[in-house]
Formats: sequence, C-alpha cells, structure tokens
Amino acid sequence: TESSDARGILGMNLGRSSFPFQAKVTKFSYCVPTRQPANNNNFPTGSFYLGNNPNSARFRYVSMLTFPQSQRMPNLDPLAYTVPMQGIRIGGRKLNIPPSVFRPNAGGSGQTMVDSGSEFTFLVDVAYDRVREEIIRVLGPRVKKGYVYGGVADMCFDGNAMEIGRLLGDVAFEFEKGVEIVVPKERVLADVGGGVHCVGIGRSERLGAASNIIGNFHQQNLWVEFDLANRRIGFGVADCSRLSK
Repeated sequence: TESSDARGILGMNLGRSSFPFQAKVTKFSYCVPTRQPANNNNFPTGSFYLGNNPNSARFRYVSMLTFPQSQRMPNLDPLAYTVPMQGIRIGGRKLNIPPSVFRPNAGGSGQTMVDSGSEFTFLVDVAYDRVREEIIRVLGPRVKKGYVYGGVADMCFDGNAMEIGRLLGDVAFEFEKGVEIVVPKERVLADVGGGVHCVGIGRSERLGAASNIIGNFHQQNLWVEFDLANRRIGFGVADCSRLSK
C-alpha cells in the first residue's frame, strides 16, 4: 500500500505499542521530499510503503543494532532504530571522530538512531565538536555570530546558500559495509527564514539527549526502508517529490 504523504511518520519503533507492531507490518519504507524555502507555501508530499517496496533491488542495507528490552542503561533507547554509523565526511575530508562515538557506551550514550520525527540531525559532543571545527575551518568568517536557530542550530549563515554550499562540499554519514547517506552540497543548508541558512546539525545536549539522531533533513530524496524481519535498514537515492506525482 502506498500513501502520498510521508510527513510526520510517528509511532515508529520496535515497541509493542508502535504502528508496525500493531499493524503486523514487518517492512515499511518512506521517501522524504526536499524542503521548500521558508517563504514557499507549497508542501510537497513524499511516499510511504507498507510491505515490499518495488525499488528495493537497488537499496543498500545496514544491519540494525538490537538490544534486549531488559537491558537497562540510563541513556539507551532499546526500541529505537539503531544503526552502526562509522564516521562523517565533509567536502571529501574524513573527520577525526572515533567510530566508538557512534555506538552506545556502558551507560548507553552514543547510540545512533534513524528518526523520521526529528527535523535536524543531532550529534553527541565529540562528534559535534569535530563537525563544527571543520565548518569553522572552511567557513569561519561567514558564520553568523551569536545566532542559534530554534535553540539547537548554531552553524548558520547569511548570504548566498548555494555559494556557501559549494565552499563546504557534500556531507556524508558513513555506515558499515560502505553504505553512506550523502547530502549533496546544494542541500547541506536549511532555509530557516529571514535570509538565514543553517547546517542541519545540532548538539544532542541541547535536546537533553545523549544520542546521535539522524533526522529527516538528512533523509531527503532518500528511500529509507525498515526491514524488521531481517533487522536491517536500507537506503536508496530517489527524487521523492517526483515519486508522488
């Protein structure tokens, strides 16, 4: 079954009260369309499949990390869709972030989850600091000083977003088996209104969280498939706005 609207997919996790469990669905996928400028009142729709996706032959998969629900760690969400992220590249430059930063430690901190309900991506301090250092290295004088969007995003800019994106380059989130989410330079900045554009990455601490969260800003134009029976997540590049027409 396909729906024409992939916005606001809520209640999606491994719990017994989640939509997939209640609907007895073992596989679903969605495709998030590209965001429109803040002053544009058009709301493009994406696609949402329950069951098999006809595009899945070209998806690349990573195994989900799963945890016993009886495993009690203060900062771990055992019901989240957790993925084994390995690293981050910006403009082709691999950032100096140990892979262990993206995995839960003894207290559960560092878990990396795919979340359709979060707008931006959030990183724990070690990873966020490395990303911000690289942004400052490349774009330091252009950063909007003292500006924090929504209380979470402080890597923001005035001026031509396309020019800033070209200077920064593509952003890539690396997973096991060579699987990646690559955000092209044309879409690394979010239009937050008033002529301001921000890198769609915030510090987890500002949410009161101790996890890495891959939000829907970095899932644009991407099929994301949750194959629960096989405990894996697939990614496939797409033109999500065009799919629903």
